[in-house]
Amino acid sequence: MPKPKRNINATAEETLFPPSILEPGQQIARVKQAAGKNLYHLELPDTSPLLAELPSKFRSTIWMKRGSYVLVDTSAMADRDNKLGGEIVNLVGDEKAWRKAKWWPVEFVAKAKGWGRGSGSEDEDQGPMMPPSESEEESEG
Repeated sequence: MPKPKRNINATAEETLFPPSILEPGQQIARVKQAAGKNLYHLELPDTSPLLAELPSKFRSTIWMKRGSYVLVDTSAMADRDNKLGGEIVNLVGDEKAWRKAKWWPVEFVAKAKGWGRGSGSEDEDQGPMMPPSESEEESEG
């Protein structure tokens, strides 16, 4: 039997608003990949890897993709002797609202897309290029 709609909506609403303060042991992490069995490889702001478990209230309710952000509690699994480094406490639903929080890590600040504003340096990778046309080859050689 599926979860009642009110439970799904309540869980989704929880992820929209960030907490006012972070408790000790909690920090923002980026999802690197799913490891299976409700386990996820996360990247902390200092780029250290972490394996965290998704609690049952989020399972089959909210889906995470690579590159999304989560709030992880690293002190939750301290008493257990296993590979788990933490437990996912919350998911970042409305990323704009979460980024405005004063405790958001500087390492995860969004980089501005510089389309058309770059310096035009030829050293930068400009993606795949077409081979030169015949007129360009004749003028060079």
